[in-house]
Amino acid sequence: MSLFRCPLCAAPLVREAGACRCPSGHSFDIAKEGYVHLLPPNQKHSALPGDDRNMVLARREFLSKRYYQPLLNTVCSQILVLSGETPLLLDAGCGEGWYTAGAARALRAAGRRPQIAGTDISKFALRTAARREKGAEFAVASSYRLPLADGGVDVLLNCFSPLALEEFRRVLKPGGVFLYVVPGAGHLWEMKEILYDHPYPNEERETPYEGFAYREILPVEGTILLDCREDIQNLFRMTPYFWKTPKAGAERLAALARLEVRTSFRVHVFEKR
Repeated sequence: MSLFRCPLCAAPLVREAGACRCPSGHSFDIAKEGYVHLLPPNQKHSALPGDDRNMVLARREFLSKRYYQPLLNTVCSQILVLSGETPLLLDAGCGEGWYTAGAARALRAAGRRPQIAGTDISKFALRTAARREKGAEFAVASSYRLPLADGGVDVLLNCFSPLALEEFRRVLKPGGVFLYVVPGAGHLWEMKEILYDHPYPNEERETPYEGFAYREILPVEGTILLDCREDIQNLFRMTPYFWKTPKAGAERLAALARLEVRTSFRVHVFEKR
């Protein structure tokens, strides 16, 4: 039995050789990498939604060098504290699966027996995710139409991805935990100073969401040294700045072979009421 539900009729899916099928006869092919496509055409806003191949490659290469390891450590420590022996963990907007795989490793290393699911609208991202973490199920799906049953998820992780609160409330169990990772005010400030003539800090706020109770907000602060152009450009390509930076700013960044930049994250920890 799959962790996922049919996106057309919400019935349970059975994972078979080459496809996932529901009792109503709906069938969804499993890609050779191992993920399944559960995003119906009427939920797609473009032919190839989500992050493209180049953005996924940049993020994969950058994260593999562990520049964001302190953030992953914080996320994993929280998941271990807040979950039981057999948690169902959903990484909504999982991208190429770096955080998904890290959480899975941490849970197994602690002797837990997790069930892991990851969703993203980019098939390019899920190709990497499915190769990286063989012990999880991955699906091309929208966070606003999650192909999961009501009230079955123990821990929901959302790192820099769309905030689909209605769906998150629906799939989480009562008492389930929601970890929402966002950039802090000064995140990548030194890069922004190069890219823009008048940079401004990210907005930080504590927002109470209906159906959730705040447990805490965890800051993760640090500084990273990027000592080659490839790493600088990979970081640039995996941020929204890549799409909205003036040409002059992008050229200034491209001329750099070394950049020391601060990292700043906030992990908002909620509990479903």
